[in-house]
Amino acid sequence: MTLQQLEYIIALDKTRHFVRAAEMCGVTQPTLSAMVQKLEDELDCKIFDRSAHPLVPTEVGSQILNQAQVILFHVNQLKENLRMQKGTVNGTLNLAMIPTVAPYLLPGFIAIMRDSYPGIHLKVTEMRTETIVEKLRTAEIDMAILSTPLDDPKILEIPLYYEKFVAYISPDHPLYNEPVISSKEMPTEKLWVLEEGHCLRSQVFNFCNQIVHHSSVYEAGSIDTLVKIVDHNGGYTVIPELHIDFLTSEQTKNIRNLTKPEAIREIALVIRHDYVKEGLVNAVADSIKKIIPQHMLDARLKKFAIKL
Repeated sequence: MTLQQLEYIIALDKTRHFVRAAEMCGVTQPTLSAMVQKLEDELDCKIFDRSAHPLVPTEVGSQILNQAQVILFHVNQLKENLRMQKGTVNGTLNLAMIPTVAPYLLPGFIAIMRDSYPGIHLKVTEMRTETIVEKLRTAEIDMAILSTPLDDPKILEIPLYYEKFVAYISPDHPLYNEPVISSKEMPTEKLWVLEEGHCLRSQVFNFCNQIVHHSSVYEAGSIDTLVKIVDHNGGYTVIPELHIDFLTSEQTKNIRNLTKPEAIREIALVIRHDYVKEGLVNAVADSIKKIIPQHMLDARLKKFAIKL
């Protein structure tokens, strides 16, 4: 039995597919299949039921996988501790961001990571929340930045910052003459929102606290598009605080604060509960701290390093 074989069966359990598991491990599918078969022969039991589609662990296989996860966790933790003691942060980092966060973080984030952590090979992808959760579960990505909570016991959430929402209102809309807008009394008439599947859409309707009639709601694909739609067609929309810097001086006159209560979203760094690369987690968090205004940062993040 080798650590490599344990890594193979864990990958196979996550993907439930021999080809995808082989790609995750960086080997050919025949190699992975042969090594898994060799481990099963050594243990004299079947770890996976290959007749099922997708394949599933057997009852004894589930017990073996649980033990394998514990063993690999401690091995990876040992390696990470050694790297931390040497003061080196390197390796490959597959990071995802939701589309309503990426425009504000990604340009500066890439530059900071490149200059401060040259040993990290960074790959960043925009994904919607449901895709991120799925890919975290199968370890296709290492971590993600999105709006929380997710309420998933297998995902650890590390709050980064808190962002207010503001209303962006056309001058010909009745709300334009209001100094502030009650988030509980926002009309859905002529409210422009992101298309189905964006977390920001559900957040808007959550604090809007009204029944949404789809005939009166118009949908768009990005926040920048929402702003342009309001400019050309009237009505209003809701945008994150960080988008204000993207507006012209004339457009900022259309901003109104939301109150009673304030509409705020939590943005967090999320990882699997068994992720151990503490150095990479802190590299990401420290980079975000250099981008986000101090008043928005989580109080604990300002004071402490992240300990896994």
